[in-house]
Amino acid sequence: MQQIKNNKNYLLLKNWWENIDLTNYEKSLFNREIISFNQQLFRLKEKKIRIGVYGKSGVGKSSVLNSLLEKDIFKTNIINGTTREIQTELWPLKDQTLDSVELLDTPGFDFCNIKFTDKIYSCINHSDLVLFLVAGDLNRNELNQISSLIKDGKKIILILNKINFFNKNDLKEIEENIKSKLPKDLNIPIIRNNGKNLKNYLTKIINQYGEIFLTLNSLQQADKLFLQIKKQRLKKRQKLAQSTIGKFSTIKASAVALNPFIFFDVAGSFVLDTALISKLSKIYGLKLKGESTKKIFKNISINNLYLGVTQVGVNTSFNLIKKVFLLSAPFTHGLTLLPYGPIAIIQAVIAIHSTKILGKLAAKEIFIRSKASFIEPAIMIQNMTLNDPDIFNHINIYFSNRNLNNNFVSILP
Repeated sequence: MQQIKNNKNYLLLKNWWENIDLTNYEKSLFNREIISFNQQLFRLKEKKIRIGVYGKSGVGKSSVLNSLLEKDIFKTNIINGTTREIQTELWPLKDQTLDSVELLDTPGFDFCNIKFTDKIYSCINHSDLVLFLVAGDLNRNELNQISSLIKDGKKIILILNKINFFNKNDLKEIEENIKSKLPKDLNIPIIRNNGKNLKNYLTKIINQYGEIFLTLNSLQQADKLFLQIKKQRLKKRQKLAQSTIGKFSTIKASAVALNPFIFFDVAGSFVLDTALISKLSKIYGLKLKGESTKKIFKNISINNLYLGVTQVGVNTSFNLIKKVFLLSAPFTHGLTLLPYGPIAIIQAVIAIHSTKILGKLAAKEIFIRSKASFIEPAIMIQNMTLNDPDIFNHINIYFSNRNLNNNFVSILP
């Protein structure tokens, strides 16, 4: 049953990725992110969870990993900063739903001689589970790192290491201080490392939740990549949409200013507006039929009183005045034609302004509708059943930060 579920998640995500249809420019622009995601997708297929160990220098990251492996694989020393590059090792666990567990050792994030600190954080950020090691109360630097990981939607287990330096009362006080500094709505486990207890705890967590941690992280990595691609595409489409709205504004301004006939003016404006909406829908990747285009135009005009009035009422009034001026011109020796020019100019200005409003509202409406026509990775996450809020409430924080940081309305025309 677990095998079927895992294959379904993999195939669902694989199918989503194959339908993204990237351009060569996008492949080049997001090359590093695409490689990382494909590696994550491969780990999901192979059921290979990655556990990253993170913390400042000297907290005993390599020693903890060696104790889990029961081998001296990772180099240790009494001098802080022994680990200077990222190292990985497979951890053979028995009776697990996953095929393999990869342990990732990283240099201390506070070690000043380390190069590529962004790469280190990126590797940790791509881990399915993060063990954050501390050797006492949290300092400001450690708290900042934890906050960044939380915002990025990482599942964290805090390991209190080197506890033999403290008595029971001190340990209790340290744990209370740590809890007071962590988010109240996020139950981050604090585990004392005093021998076999850490290995037993991690074995239980991995066997119970390892597969879903792997799936969630895969979907989150997909969602982050999707948001980057989406933002880049919207910026490109914003320029094209603005140019298109500008062209239609000019055409309508000329038609309205020069046309004295009310019926052709209103009908012509409607045809141009529906054509604009149709063009914008193609720019934003939403295929609309004629009736859908007209419905969007109708909804926008009804919901925006100013737009509706300027599109019909104001132009109709000005056209009546223009027509009177034209008809009375022979009797006034052409004097009534003098105000014709300024009125035409006013009509043109109104036409430009109303068309720009229509274009912006239409782009927003089309953008909202286009989201519903495509299943985003975030929707896949929301459709998952997460039964244990203490384990999975970090997902809610990820979504709150996701929605806060990715308001794409500002990139519309």
